[in-house]
Amino acid sequence: MDVAPGGGSSNPEPDPQAQAVLFVTAGLMDLSIDGATHHLKAGGYAYIPAGAKWSLRNPGTKPLGFHWIRKSYEDVPGIARPAAFVTSDTAVAPNAMPDTDGRWATTRFADPDDIRHDMHVNIVTFQPGGLIPFEETHVMEHGLYVLEGKAVYKLNSDWVEVEAGDFMWLRAFCPQACYAAGPGPFRYLLYKDVNRHPGLRLK
Repeated sequence: MDVAPGGGSSNPEPDPQAQAVLFVTAGLMDLSIDGATHHLKAGGYAYIPAGAKWSLRNPGTKPLGFHWIRKSYEDVPGIARPAAFVTSDTAVAPNAMPDTDGRWATTRFADPDDIRHDMHVNIVTFQPGGLIPFEETHVMEHGLYVLEGKAVYKLNSDWVEVEAGDFMWLRAFCPQACYAAGPGPFRYLLYKDVNRHPGLRLK
């Protein structure tokens, strides 16, 4: 999303079942969620639960850029919906993957043990030379937006060069691997469904 200085919306979400994650990539954002106002800059992250009343505007003099990821929330009897929260990339410490010497780490904004969440939007970081040393697959689809750096990413049987600004969508069970080939960190915003059974029929 791109919002000009002074622009915004007082009612951006028409679907009461839609939850959202906002991640700011450029500029400034004033975000109101159920009456509480938050000021975000690049790296700012907000989770907005389904049914929340929210609005945003660009208070700055430069364009506001952000990712807006929407998903219909899957309610489960006996499990409450998660609450809204606002944080930033710099406020959450990355968790290093085992046996990688810190070259592969994930910034997890939502607690992985909190089963109220049915989607996660994280940041994955590879230091130069970092890699996924094996082909991995997942039952859920993945969306990846490259925030920084360069790498080669294996998608099915093809190795593809990717860099900042590129987007990838991986189907379920797509074999994948990665090698950070550039001189600096390789970072991407990662979307995936979690904590729910895959649907077996159309609703």
